[in-house]
Amino acid sequence: MPSSLSHRRLISRSLAALALVALGAGLSGCAGMSDAISPAFADPAKYDLYDCKQLETERKSLATKTAELQGLMTKAETGVAGPVVAEMAYRNDYIALRGLSKLADEAWQRNRCQESKPEAPPAVASAPAKGKRSKASRAAN
Repeated sequence: MPSSLSHRRLISRSLAALALVALGAGLSGCAGMSDAISPAFADPAKYDLYDCKQLETERKSLATKTAELQGLMTKAETGVAGPVVAEMAYRNDYIALRGLSKLADEAWQRNRCQESKPEAPPAVASAPAKGKRSKASRAAN
């Protein structure tokens, strides 16, 4: 009787391993997916009516979101089933963001936009030197 039990365990483990291999082979096709833009992921006319200021804000936002999602995918890939989790959970969003970024960049170039200059920090008014009082404070006394 013990050999029958161990035989069943061997068969169930073999089937589990075979199922994992089949799942891995099935999902390996997802890893080879290109980042091509599909109409299902991004509307080609979304940025047609944006001006340069709107495009600049949108491009920065998309870059931030894409970097954040890339970080999540990299973090997920460190786990045991990481590549599968990264593909299942994040890949479609990543492809959509990349598509939107490409469309925003194309609209940016088509509109001949240029990066705005960073704003200078506001000048802080300097306080009067110690020991010296301003004319207004002397007149008040």
